[in-house]
Amino acid sequence: MDPAHTDLFDRLERFYDAVPRDAARGEEHGPLVLFVREGAGWPFYARPRLHATDAPSLADISAVRERQRELGLPEAFEWVHETTPALLPVARSAGLSVLEAPLMVLDPAALPDPATLTDVPLRSLDPDAPGFAADVAARRAVAAVGFAVPGTARGDAGPAQRDAAVTELEVAALDEERARIADGRRLSALAGTPEDGALASGMAMRVGEVAEIAGVATLPVARRRGLGAAVTALLARELLAAGTDVVFLSAGSEDIARVYLRVGFRRVGTACIAEPAALLS
Repeated sequence: MDPAHTDLFDRLERFYDAVPRDAARGEEHGPLVLFVREGAGWPFYARPRLHATDAPSLADISAVRERQRELGLPEAFEWVHETTPALLPVARSAGLSVLEAPLMVLDPAALPDPATLTDVPLRSLDPDAPGFAADVAARRAVAAVGFAVPGTARGDAGPAQRDAAVTELEVAALDEERARIADGRRLSALAGTPEDGALASGMAMRVGEVAEIAGVATLPVARRRGLGAAVTALLARELLAAGTDVVFLSAGSEDIARVYLRVGFRRVGTACIAEPAALLS
C-alpha cells in the first residue's frame, strides 16, 4: 500500500463497515463479516472484518459461503485489494471469479460544472416532492436496464424497456429512501427530458465525511451523450457542498473508469468483487 494513502484506505474501510450496518446485522466468521439484511431489500455481502489481523483463509471463505447458502443469500464477497491483498489468491482458489474494479477518489479541484457535460436536464431527487415515489422507481428501472447491458457502447434499450422494468415500491422501502435522503445519508439524481423521461440515474451513500457514488447507469440508447459523467458530477458537487471531504467510487471496467476521469476522479487502488464464476462470466 502506498504510505501516502494509508489514512485514506483506513477511512474507506470504516465506511465500508458502517454502510451495511444501517440495515443489516453483522455475523463474524473469523476475519470475515457477513452482513445480513434485516427486512426486505437488496442483499449484502461478506467482507474482511474491520481491524482484523489475520488474512481470510480458504476455510473462512468456505464457512461464509455455506452460511450464505443456508440463508439464501448470494455468495458474494467485497474488499479493497490494497488493504487485504492476501484475499485475492484465496478467493480464486475457492473457485470464485473476481472483478478487479478501479477504485477512484475525487480530486475536488478537477470537478467540472455538471451543466458543461451534457445538455440534458439534471436534478436531484426531493423526498418531499409529490413525484418522489415515481422518481425512485425510475432511478431503479434505469439502473436495471443499464446494468443489464454493461459497458459504454450505445444500444437499442431505451425508455420502453425502462418503463417495462418499473416495479411498485413497498411502503417501507420508500419510507427508508425518503428518510435517508432527508438526513443526508443518501443522494439520488436523474438526467432526462420531459419527452423521454429518465435516461440516466445514480446515487450516493454517505457516512460522516466520506461518501461513495454508486449505481450510475445510462439507458443504452442514450449513451455517449455525457449523461453518466453529468450525473456523477452533480452528485459529487452536492456531496462536497454538504461537507463531504472524501468522495469515491468503483468503476466497472477500464472503459467506464475513463468516464470518471473526466469528472475529476483519480485511481488509487482496486476494489474486488467476488462471486461464483457463473455469475460474473
